[in-house]
Amino acid sequence: MANHTAADIKALREATGAGMMDVKKALDEAEGDKSKATEILRVKGLKGVTKREGRSASNGLVTAHVDGGVGTLVEINCETDFVAKGEKFGELAQKVLDAAVASGSADADALLATEVDGKTVKELLDEANAGIGEKIEVRRVARVEAPKVISYLHKTSPDLPAQIGVLFGYAGDDDAVARDIAMHIAAFSPTVMTRDEVSEDMVANERRIAEETAREEGKPEAALPKIVEGRVNGFFAENVLLEQKFAKDQKKQVQAILKEAGIEPKGYARVRVGS
Repeated sequence: MANHTAADIKALREATGAGMMDVKKALDEAEGDKSKATEILRVKGLKGVTKREGRSASNGLVTAHVDGGVGTLVEINCETDFVAKGEKFGELAQKVLDAAVASGSADADALLATEVDGKTVKELLDEANAGIGEKIEVRRVARVEAPKVISYLHKTSPDLPAQIGVLFGYAGDDDAVARDIAMHIAAFSPTVMTRDEVSEDMVANERRIAEETAREEGKPEAALPKIVEGRVNGFFAENVLLEQKFAKDQKKQVQAILKEAGIEPKGYARVRVGS
């Protein structure tokens, strides 16, 4: 007969973040001793870290910190939404974000090498990996520096942590409009801020596709230049932040909204978990 109850399983699962079956087996092996079961979970978890390296970590959360004119975004991933919304994972994400802010890390590799309480972030993740029993990784780190930076975190599901994070850097005094722009970026996922940032090769490819499509549609030869130009501009309007139609007023482009508010955009970052 088991020396533990369903309440013991629940308590240990919440304390360690490990899966239900793993917790039950550990308690069975430890004959109900919670401290020993916790140690068993840790040892078995560490042995399994390498095995989990090839597994997919497509769930997780995005977290952000802004201090004056510096904003930091971190995406930390796990395998299941159960772990993603757990308290242990949230605490881990906060530690990782704090390390990113303190170190000024601008990419995941630099952050993983950063030390937290005598351990690197990589070691911290391996320990969490062992205790929780899932692959856990830092996928992306983003930083934006500007006279002002505003952050926006968006939940795609009410029972999950934020899945989309945005930093928007700007100069100007209308913080309400700046926040609206951050929310717009979250919803419309622009790939660049200005069309100058789109590579010449990409523009040439869009022109080629637009022309081939128009010919397939049987458009008149004389009309092709205008049609191609219109479709390329459509590509810019879909992907370039300043040329997108503003989420709250589809009659105006984002650049018009910014100009009216006296805001000069300086840069942005957008991260969506798993994308």
